[in-house]
Amino acid sequence: MTSSHQTFRLLKAARLVDGLGNPVSERAAVLLEGDRIRQVGTEETVSAPEGASVEEVDYGDRTILPGLVDCHVHLIGIGDGRAGDELTLLPDEVLTVQAAQNARAHLYSGVTTIRDCGAKNRTTFALRQAVEMGITPAPRLILAGRPMAIVGGHLSYFGVQATGSVECRAAVRQLIKEGADYIKITATGGSTRTSFPLRPSFTVEELQAICDEVHKFGKHAAAHCASSQGMANALDAGVDTIIHGIHKGPDGANRYRPEIAERIAEQGVFVNPTLNGARVRIELLETKQEEVGLTDAEEAQLGTMRSEHEVRLDDFARMRSAGVTMVCGSDSAWGNYKMGNFQSEIEAAVIGGMSPMEAIVAATSDSARSCWADDTVGSLEPGKQADLLVVDGDPTHNIGDLRNIVDVIQGGATVDRSNFV
Repeated sequence: MTSSHQTFRLLKAARLVDGLGNPVSERAAVLLEGDRIRQVGTEETVSAPEGASVEEVDYGDRTILPGLVDCHVHLIGIGDGRAGDELTLLPDEVLTVQAAQNARAHLYSGVTTIRDCGAKNRTTFALRQAVEMGITPAPRLILAGRPMAIVGGHLSYFGVQATGSVECRAAVRQLIKEGADYIKITATGGSTRTSFPLRPSFTVEELQAICDEVHKFGKHAAAHCASSQGMANALDAGVDTIIHGIHKGPDGANRYRPEIAERIAEQGVFVNPTLNGARVRIELLETKQEEVGLTDAEEAQLGTMRSEHEVRLDDFARMRSAGVTMVCGSDSAWGNYKMGNFQSEIEAAVIGGMSPMEAIVAATSDSARSCWADDTVGSLEPGKQADLLVVDGDPTHNIGDLRNIVDVIQGGATVDRSNFV
């Protein structure tokens, strides 16, 4: 799956972005020792031990960055627009194969770590086993397994429906026994047809039981929140990451709640706003509008989607101004959002007001912190895993240059992106 490499590899390039927001290093060099980063600096300051065997790669006028970290994927998704209610009807075997295909697509596009936010049964754990056996390549996998839901709640069809604090604690223990790296909670309804998108699902007491049990095991909790009350409840319970972070009342009205944003910032909770999913749906309707035209109902839908997306972008900017750490997670391959296109999520953050450098940080070190994985990935620092991305151009000036993949390096080895076996 990856090319062979010497014990030491010396990589050189015109620029290096460390993922921490520090100024771009010029005439940069990175020394890799096995699967770890040993030195980071310039051509003058970085060198292998005297007498060591070194493979040197000069990337010329290109940029070295940390491998990207997508903190929100659904590996078993297809991205063809089908609802999760239909997706769950497919056999687990088919979904596991789909997960392998999606993992490969993301890895080949420069994403070296992913956090899966909920899958059916043991499908993603089966993928992890296949990766560990060398059967298929994948980014580093941070898995929740089945998400936690109430009876009939969002994603309840994937396998866990809990009622009451006792069942919630038992479900957490079972998921961790199965191999969960963290716990995904649906704190409000969502696209699941039997759920209520704008209403809280679990009670605060139930959420507190979940988070207490999760933290007892030294793991983290991420909560899907499609309404303001869902966020408030998640904050009361001690959730570590809020997903979507939508400021809406139970009547569907958009009402930004500054006091919620202030609490998020004060508690050091990350927010994954999933900005690009709406853009994908808008672009699909715009393409249809241009090619064949839209029905009156579709025209109205497009108008609503555009105005809602503008509200989300405005809320994104206001939450950032309040000191909230916003992290990049795509939510692909949910709905129509195919995997292998994480760059669109990063570009959406720039559209929302981030500088290219800020968006890169949101998609590397901050995303890794949200995943509780920043001790090993997310930035170019000595001792961390040698997961790197090399691109043509300078993405700190043009974020679109993140699409110009030259090499993806995982664990010190260059990924063979031509391998589709």
